Amino acid sequence: MSPEVIRIVLVDDHVVVRRGLRAFVETEPALEVIGEAADGEQAIELLREWRTLGRPLPHVVLMDLQMPRLDGAEATKRILAEHPDVQVVVLTSFGEAERVHTALAAGAAGYLLKDAEPEEVATAIRAAAAGEVHLGSAVAKQLTRRMAAPRVGLSSLTAREREILVLVARGYANREIADTLVISERTARTHVSNVLSKLQLSSRTQAALLAIREGLTPPPG
Repeated sequence: MSPEVIRIVLVDDHVVVRRGLRAFVETEPALEVIGEAADGEQAIELLREWRTLGRPLPHVVLMDLQMPRLDGAEATKRILAEHPDVQVVVLTSFGEAERVHTALAAGAAGYLLKDAEPEEVATAIRAAAAGEVHLGSAVAKQLTRRMAAPRVGLSSLTAREREILVLVARGYANREIADTLVISERTARTHVSNVLSKLQLSSRTQAALLAIREGLTPPPG
């Protein structure tokens, strides 16, 4: 379930980009920008400081990928390691497919190109806050072409696990999977974990990309 007000931190080395994102976000209901950082290192330091002071952390970090000092992919990995409840949505340029692919392994929960419509940015933020995955359609198409095949194929999955994989690819959170299949949330969580383990994947997003590539579900959009 998404929080009533979603706290957001903007991370981008371009002041104009941050100002534009803040101006847009502040027009959206239930979205609040609580901080900004000019690079990944500054973002990590900011969240550490807030945790030390007992201040509320963001629900979502909107992260650029190519920045000085520490890029977005490594920053994503470090932030999620220190703050597992924080979600990261990557916002990158069209030519950053390789970096976005690297960010998948770091566990980011959303992937958009910088030419995405503002409404899609808001959708991705809300999806991440709710524990769901949102992929921009152009990003999904690029990454599915580049994603290496897992060492274990889909044949290792049971029929129920294939159902779970399709629902994960559609962005369903564990609660929604449970409601759809009439099972407990705990059972849904176990199934998702088993799917990732069998396919040797490290995130729900990688599972979603695999399902799209294998034709189990169409790309978003």
